[in-house]
Parts: sequence; C-alpha cells; structure tokens
Amino acid sequence: MIKYFLAALLALQCLVVQAAGFDHSVWDGLLKKHVITLRAGQATQVDYKGMSADHSQLNGYLTKLSAVTRADFDQWDKATQLAYLINAYNAYTVELVLTAYPKLESIKDLGNFFQSPWKKEFFQLLEKKRSLDAVEHELIRGSGRYNEPRIHFAVNCASIGCPALRAQAYVGEQIDAQLEDATKSFLSDRTRNRLEGDSLKISNIFKWYAGDFEKGWRGAKQLNSFLLLYRQPLGLTNAAAAALASGSLNIDYLEYDWRLNSTVASQ
Repeated sequence: MIKYFLAALLALQCLVVQAAGFDHSVWDGLLKKHVITLRAGQATQVDYKGMSADHSQLNGYLTKLSAVTRADFDQWDKATQLAYLINAYNAYTVELVLTAYPKLESIKDLGNFFQSPWKKEFFQLLEKKRSLDAVEHELIRGSGRYNEPRIHFAVNCASIGCPALRAQAYVGEQIDAQLEDATKSFLSDRTRNRLEGDSLKISNIFKWYAGDFEKGWRGAKQLNSFLLLYRQPLGLTNAAAAALASGSLNIDYLEYDWRLNSTVASQ
C-alpha cells in the first residue's frame, strides 16, 4: 500500500511540475535589478556591469534552461513554450554580450565577415546546440506552432534600435498581456515609429519580417492591416488611418541603431 501511495505521490508531483512549466524567477530577478526602464517602458537600458557581477546567477538560470528536454517542452502549453523560448533568447543574448563587455560598442562587433553573432552556436537548448537565430527563426518563427508576430517586440537584440528588453520575465500565464504591452510600448516610441507629414516612418523590423505580419494574426493579412490594429499607439490621425487602410499612405523604414543598449549609451 505504501509503495502504491508513493508512486501516486510521485506521479502527482510530475503533473504539478508539468503544469508549472519552467521557473523563470531567477531571470525575472536579474531583469528587475539590472534593466532600467525609460520613457514609460518605450525603451530600456541594461546594466551589463551589474549583470556581470551576478554572472553566477545568470549561469545557473542558463544551465536550467539547457537541461529542459524536448519531451518535457512538448508537454507544455504553447504559451509556456513561447515564454520559455523568448526568455532563453534574451538571456543568451545577454550572455553573449558579457563575453566581450565592456569592450563592446555593438553586438554586431561579436560577429565577423563569415558569421554574424546571431549564427554562433554557443549554447545547448532542447537537446541541441543552438544559435540565437535558431531560437528565433527555427524554434519560434519556423516551427509553425505560434503564428505570433508580436514576438518581434519581445526578443531583444541588445541594441538601441531594438524593442525594449522587458524588465520582467515572460511567463505563460501572462504572455498575451505582456506581448500586447511590449507591442504598444514599441509602437508608441516616436524615435522608432512616427507619423511625419504624409509618411509613416517605422522600424526596419517591419521590413525585415513583413511576412510575419501578414499571416492572418487577428485578421491582419497585410502589414497595413496589422499597423491599423495599433493606430492609437502609432498616433495615427483619422486621415492617416484612412490612407493607410487604402494603401495610399507612404511607408518609410527608419535606419536601425545598432549601438549597444547599455547604461553607458545614450538613448
């Protein structure tokens, strides 16, 4: 009887672990401690010196990320999976920056003529050697599981031109609200998205990943229709919104600022 009771208890514990998904509290604590929020969340700066001082905590979190098996991952719901992948991307990006910080002006300096920094396979995730590109373009965008264009406002490339690194870990239970907040915050940032005369000037993100915004998310099958979902954060007038809907509003893409999103940089 005791043997069956212990077996049942173990099974229950396994179910609880599966339901809980993954514990991102360490990463959440590091973000709250070392990410500085600017302009009401439109942008953030990272205290990489502080992150470096807490490197042991970051390494512990990364080790736990790497220990997750593909079988365990596949048992989670999609929201929990997506939170795990976004956090992994952002945490490993910080880890990559720390390999050269403070002698680093841009994450692009970590690449070379033959290989971009995003293609470096420097960590283990879901039982395979991975690069940052593999996480974003294969596990998230290329998997066909998520159809979630708002991830482009959540994954952070350690640059001023990027959407802000959220000062909070993504979690499955809140991810829709978190992604919506990240999207609105980025689109309301007039340094990166603005109506200027008869043109809508927007981030190059919308040029690079235009197809992701045209896959029918919330009915948006064109970039214009996605942008219209967020006409208020973009600050569109009624006339501009009508022009965008008809396709007559000029869209220009702003130059991307690849300088490091460090506290020593100017935002």
